[in-house]
Amino acid sequence: HCDTMSSVENTVIRKIMERALVGERKYGTTMERQDLTRMEWLIHAQEEAMDLCVYLERLIMEEEDAARDT
Repeated sequence: HCDTMSSVENTVIRKIMERALVGERKYGTTMERQDLTRMEWLIHAQEEAMDLCVYLERLIMEEEDAARDT
């Protein structure tokens, strides 16, 4: 907890720390791993971004459906 940050920022930091622990347990390494090439990191990042786009599209569609229903 950092008093100079908002509760929102502190929540994000806590979630990042939790994700780091999950990742270390799941993959047995941290983001400091050296076994991936720059291209592999770029591909991982792109895949994560594409997943985010899919999640956002689903939520947008739900919002549009809800707006039509009102």
